[in-house]
Amino acid sequence: MEYREEHDGLGTLNVPADAYWGIHTARALENFAVSGYRWPRGFITGLAWVKLACARTNLELGYLGEIPGRVIIRACEEMVRGQWHRQIVVDPFQGGAGTSTNMNMNEVIANRAIELLGGSLGDYSRVHPLDHVNMHQSTNDVFPTGLKVAVMLLLKDLEQAAARLQESLQSREHAFRDVVKVGRTQLQDAVPVTLGMSFGAYAEAVARDRWRVFKCRERIKQINLGGTAVGTGIGAPRQYIFNASTTLRNLTGLNVSRCENLVDATQNLDPFVEVSGMLKAFAANLLKISNDLRLMASGPDAGLGEIHLPAVQAGSSIMPGKVNPVIPEMTAQVALQVMANDQAITSAAALGNLELNQFFPLVAWNILQSLELLTHAAGLFRERCIDGITPDEARCFRTVMAGKIVGTVLVPALGYEAVEKAVKHALAEQISVVDALVTLKIVDREKIIDIMSPRRMYKLGFDPSDFDGLVPSPESD
Repeated sequence: MEYREEHDGLGTLNVPADAYWGIHTARALENFAVSGYRWPRGFITGLAWVKLACARTNLELGYLGEIPGRVIIRACEEMVRGQWHRQIVVDPFQGGAGTSTNMNMNEVIANRAIELLGGSLGDYSRVHPLDHVNMHQSTNDVFPTGLKVAVMLLLKDLEQAAARLQESLQSREHAFRDVVKVGRTQLQDAVPVTLGMSFGAYAEAVARDRWRVFKCRERIKQINLGGTAVGTGIGAPRQYIFNASTTLRNLTGLNVSRCENLVDATQNLDPFVEVSGMLKAFAANLLKISNDLRLMASGPDAGLGEIHLPAVQAGSSIMPGKVNPVIPEMTAQVALQVMANDQAITSAAALGNLELNQFFPLVAWNILQSLELLTHAAGLFRERCIDGITPDEARCFRTVMAGKIVGTVLVPALGYEAVEKAVKHALAEQISVVDALVTLKIVDREKIIDIMSPRRMYKLGFDPSDFDGLVPSPESD
């Protein structure tokens, strides 16, 4: 491998001759060889948008010369389109509040600009990573601004995924509205519901998540671009500070605005904690729904077996025909990871010191991961599970009619003692409560079936007319 020699304040170092990054990145690669992870494309794109906005602002205000300005802008535009992302190589787990990633970006943009001018990589006399690409910037304002741009863009994807999941659940609600099943509390038989009601409740929960995700953009739209090191704007011209955020808004189409208190926006990360909390709420609902589906599909022979999940892959290397609920299991694991990420984000935000949070990269990594995981998981959950669920309607109704819950439904009409008598008789004779009610001539079977019909399940409470003709006969005394 061929190398070129670069230097910084610490000395000289050999850098691969064909690398678009330089000595600052090379040192970071040595210092932070910890996880092997790379920043996701969304964040690199967000940071590239910020660099593009800064370059345009500096060019328009005359601080950046025409020649370096134009090639830097072109290099940034290429980064926004997805080129050169593989050159952003610094591990996300890094010291310096993101300085190494900022320098990695500066060096790649500078070297690509040099190449566009016909120069050799590493010849910073033409375009310098700090003097030109990083002009009037600090890691402490461009890194968080780049993260907010990335998060706002990813939130759009997550909102769409949540909307489609909600629609899928609503379609299941309609399809299953006539499937009567056992409702359970504390995993014990309670009262009858319809399967459509269950999916309607899931749809409502995801609808709230969809709204929360939408509102997240409001929580992080204020940026500290122009605040430089600690939010005072030191080292940046006043007009640049006012123009940079406007340029970024015009370029991205995102509703970003300069925060009134740049010192606050530079050191405090509570907006990310708030967004993460909303993502955690979505994760909690996904975990609840996925586990419910696993329970309802359990068995299928020796479990509840109320629904059938789509068979997407073989479930065992030793048990022929076994199919596992792998999509709900994947979704549950994603939900747990998002919850864990939220704890890391919360702790990191709280541990910032004075004018800067040194753990910002950890916040960035975890919130980006949560957004991408939730978006992908919600899509797969919908496509490969929810859309293909079918009910075992006959089994659901048999379970209802075989249990004690019929008695609970009839208590308002028959009274507690009459129903209790039937339940005791059912236990003593090892028959269903329905059979006991019929045997004791308390009520006929046809009336019970009518009362347990789906149309009655959707009535809020009961109407006295529901129980017309349902009076204990003298023979039952």
